[in-house]
Amino acid sequence: MAWREAYKNVPVLMVDDEPKVLDAHRRTLRAHFDLHTALGGTSALEVMEAHGPFAVVVADFKMPDLDGITLLARVAALYPDTVRMILTGYADMDTAIRAVNTGAIFRFLTKPTDPADLVMVISAGIEHAEMVRAARELEIVRRLKDGFEQTLHAFTRLVEFRDPYTSGHMDRTADIAVLIAERMDMPDDDIAGLRLGAMVHDIGKVAVPSHILNKQGELTDAEFSIIKAHAEVGAEIFKGLGVEWPIARMIREHHERLDGSGYPDGLTGDEILLQSKILCVADIIDAIITHRPYRHGLGKSEAVGYLREGRARLFDAKVVDIALSLMDEGLIREPGD
Repeated sequence: MAWREAYKNVPVLMVDDEPKVLDAHRRTLRAHFDLHTALGGTSALEVMEAHGPFAVVVADFKMPDLDGITLLARVAALYPDTVRMILTGYADMDTAIRAVNTGAIFRFLTKPTDPADLVMVISAGIEHAEMVRAARELEIVRRLKDGFEQTLHAFTRLVEFRDPYTSGHMDRTADIAVLIAERMDMPDDDIAGLRLGAMVHDIGKVAVPSHILNKQGELTDAEFSIIKAHAEVGAEIFKGLGVEWPIARMIREHHERLDGSGYPDGLTGDEILLQSKILCVADIIDAIITHRPYRHGLGKSEAVGYLREGRARLFDAKVVDIALSLMDEGLIREPGD
């Protein structure tokens, strides 16, 4: 049966005050689960302390030292993630209600129980526990991601405070990058990472002196070299961050070009991450159509011409084609549109 392999290493505890019943459980269940047994409620608590927590605990209802409902209520307090079931020959409605309300029981089983049915019910309990755990982990991840995003927004505001001319640039770049990635049918999680990477792609500019960031007119070669270092500085800031997305790599690669003429590493072709290729085009579009310290915004027509000229030579052809379509459709707009 399917569950034999799936759950054979999952710890399950059967509790009863009759040794023959426990022997029968061992014969029936040990092929399917990592089975433990306890002779009575007090013994069960000792077994749980020594070997727990268990995924599922199934307890007999009527035991002389510690009845099943009291035991499972104790289990609920000590191990809230453990799925708890009551097994009894005294099946009346009052008992069932007390079991559910007092011990938070997942299933109320009556004796005699068919061995195959018992295996199925325990397997259902394990599946329930896994779904609850997965939901909890998903919520934790969501909160971590939300908190991480807020942190990135704070970094963005820091850069823009020092460089007012690029105020909103990283957010706009992120919006454009997401539009392109969605049109490419990129997986949702990759799009989420791309958006976060785009939101901080210029974070390395915190290390660039303000007088260079805000200089009116063209930059000297020396000043431009300092500006170019922002890709490496930004990547270093996010290096080893411990998140699932390649944010540091996107930051480092967003000025790379397909023909190797970009910086800082002169990467070519498929050496460049797809997210970085998208970010590169999105960054260029916003940079061209918005105002910079040394010039006014040049407009969408200039961006279209620049991307067409660099298509398949500097920039990924598919990314460019999608970006051009988005601009033609009016989904990427100039400031003030």
